[in-house]
Amino acid sequence: MLWIKALHIVFVASWFAGLFYLPRIYVNLAMVAPESVAEYERLMLMARKLMRFTTLLMVPAVVLGLVLWLYYGIGKGPGNGWLHAKLVVVALVLGYHHACWKLLGKFAARANTRSHVWFRWFNEVPVILLLIAVVLVVVKPF
Repeated sequence: MLWIKALHIVFVASWFAGLFYLPRIYVNLAMVAPESVAEYERLMLMARKLMRFTTLLMVPAVVLGLVLWLYYGIGKGPGNGWLHAKLVVVALVLGYHHACWKLLGKFAARANTRSHVWFRWFNEVPVILLLIAVVLVVVKPF
């Protein structure tokens, strides 16, 4: 079980690294002048590759988490409300990941309407979600 926990932590950390950096690329994409086609295409290439890689990291993170929960029984029984709250956070992170896909599609279609400032704020969401998840798992407040 410790190997699965360790791998789960590594994949979650790697997944979040992608979720931290991808919106930074979106900030830069939102700031590119319309006539800077090469710069836009270079940033799009980076964003597409990072999105694919981040998605590949997400899959084992989620699968290993499910194994810990369903197979090893982590969080089952009374006094484990923290796990239910963490599962809500995981659902929110998956929603954020999906939102990143949708935003990438808008950039690819040159249909983005959001400012670089909006993307700077959007970039803070996974930081807050990770903080909440870590506190729930380590502190187990309820």
